[in-house]
Amino acid sequence: MIVAIIILVVIVLIGIGFYNSLIGKKNQVNNAFSAIDVMLKKRFDLLPNLIETVKQYMNYEEGLLGKIVELRSKASTPNISNEERLDIDKQLSTSIKGLMVNVENYPDLKANNSFINLQTTWTESEEQIAAARRTYNASVTDYNNAIMMFPGSIFAGMMNYQAINVLANTEEERKNISAKELFNN
Repeated sequence: MIVAIIILVVIVLIGIGFYNSLIGKKNQVNNAFSAIDVMLKKRFDLLPNLIETVKQYMNYEEGLLGKIVELRSKASTPNISNEERLDIDKQLSTSIKGLMVNVENYPDLKANNSFINLQTTWTESEEQIAAARRTYNASVTDYNNAIMMFPGSIFAGMMNYQAINVLANTEEERKNISAKELFNN
């Protein structure tokens, strides 16, 4: 009788262990999917705004650079009065201060730094999404193994747990994202 009770207690403890393990694995899958969702939201929110900022800054710099080149050209015209030359110099100084760069032969365009920042942010975002997907797939594989292997399959069947598909890239995701298309929108 005592042996039967001990065996029953051991079976119950093992059952509780498998039950808790399955619950933990299912929660890991949900957590991993949530991480993907967070990274995708970051991508959807961040990248279009960053691209728009870079586009606006490029337009700003392009306009100022054009103005500076035009003013420098006017200032080097031989038949210009001293008053006009001073006015051009004042406009040129204001433009240069607006661009906030030191001008020697050519201004150092800061949009380049914006592009580098965009590239870096874009790459980091894609790497974080890829890492989150790998984590999700590892969690799903661990969960699927637990519910498909004996004796976990018995408990999973009682709990009506079903296998979950790992993430695979869709045809749309396999296509390369075109920065050109994003900048032309």
